[in-house]
Amino acid sequence: MPIAITRGVSLKLERCELTHLDPEAIDIARACEQHLRYEHCLAALGCEIVSLPAESELPDSVFVEDTAVVVDELALLTRPGARSRRPEIPSIAEVLGAYRRLVQVVPPGTIDGGDVLIVGRTVYAGLSARTNADGVAQLKAAFEPAGYTVTAVPVTGCLHLKSAVCAVAADTLLINRDWVDAALFGRIKLIDVARTEPAAANALLVGKKVVYPSRHERTLERLTRAGIETVTADFSELAKAEGGVTCCSLVFEKQGTP
Repeated sequence: MPIAITRGVSLKLERCELTHLDPEAIDIARACEQHLRYEHCLAALGCEIVSLPAESELPDSVFVEDTAVVVDELALLTRPGARSRRPEIPSIAEVLGAYRRLVQVVPPGTIDGGDVLIVGRTVYAGLSARTNADGVAQLKAAFEPAGYTVTAVPVTGCLHLKSAVCAVAADTLLINRDWVDAALFGRIKLIDVARTEPAAANALLVGKKVVYPSRHERTLERLTRAGIETVTADFSELAKAEGGVTCCSLVFEKQGTP
């Protein structure tokens, strides 16, 4: 059974760190409702939900994906590129320590979990405003001894690598080629987002189904035509904080190396 670690929505979400979006009013009550439905969706897909309480003083803390990168052999605790997010790490470490051996990124490295895409034994690490070369080097040092290949991928025009490309099947990626070089992903099958939906590449693969934002209707049609089975979720409020469906959970197999 996969584990899905989530955290409640901070009442101060409107104070979130923004890089590519202008601030908008966020309906906190609606954001909380959307997050609860998201958790129900993950549970329906077979995940055991480990729901952490909201951190009222940490606006971005609902986006737990950025705090760690988890594989069967270990969990890498990140050092987020936004200084305000670094206090999110200790509580995640306390939970993850029950499931995995922990490795911590140290200065001067910075890395956000949203910049790490794992496809089989290949790890793509985005070089973005939040993740630097030293952070990627520490990711390599942690993961390559466990048999993973780590490839650095420059990211432009968006917050994280997973804003530009995500796995929607074991052999298929959903991609916005304007934000990332498609050639870096070799021969893997690619599905392009609709031109009118540049932010539509973020998708969460759980087993053989994909949790996907309902608002990206044209890209959703492309996924359906490609035979990708989707479960849609309303993320309109969380999206105002530059959040996506991968951002709000850490999903991994329960069995691993503690």
